[in-house]
Amino acid sequence: MLKTEYPIRINKYLALNNYSTRTGGDDLIKKGLVFINGKKAILGDKVFENDTVTVNTTKNQKQLVYYAYNKKTNVSTNKEPGAKDILSVTKFPERVFPVGRLDKDSHGLIILTNDGRITDRLLSPRYVHEKEYIVKVEPDFSPKFIELMSKGVRFDGYTSKKCEIWAKGKSTNTFHIILTEGKKRQIRRMCEALHHEVIDLKRIRVMNIELGKIKEGEYKKIEGQELDIFLKSLNLK
Repeated sequence: MLKTEYPIRINKYLALNNYSTRTGGDDLIKKGLVFINGKKAILGDKVFENDTVTVNTTKNQKQLVYYAYNKKTNVSTNKEPGAKDILSVTKFPERVFPVGRLDKDSHGLIILTNDGRITDRLLSPRYVHEKEYIVKVEPDFSPKFIELMSKGVRFDGYTSKKCEIWAKGKSTNTFHIILTEGKKRQIRRMCEALHHEVIDLKRIRVMNIELGKIKEGEYKKIEGQELDIFLKSLNLK
């Protein structure tokens, strides 16, 4: 984890130290539950390196939840034109939000949670986390295509990182790929740069969370050992 540079705003301090999201931190401050050196904090306060911050979260503490959801195509996580918003087609017991992108033309695993700490830890380029996909392209690919993809592909002035990629069985049009970065529509752009078009893209894993047998449009709760491993990998436990 990168070294924190002080002074920092109190809500950012709370987020970095796993008390809440920045917005959630503002709520804690408004409720008078945050203290800096024994003095009740106010919105906009800054924390210096030797300050002592205490948070009284024993009352009204939110129950954090995590879900693995199998998104259909034509459903968007970021309000794309011509697609249904993911929150309009999902029904969860709690108010949650999707972590990361999975465009409307793609389907598969998306994590939804009410834990705002996850967003930065999972998506920031400061951290390295695996995401696995199954991709079908046309025309058929050669072994050279697999080799070039694995070494990194240059598209739009950017060169992708090295990655793991292998053909699915004996297929010449479908492959598995594991990325540790997340540029917008990255796999599609990598394939296009090598003169192939993606005709199906499915995400099947994020870190240790696997899509498994979850049916399209359905979800499972992430809990127990699976959740422990996930949070520990994000340095949140």
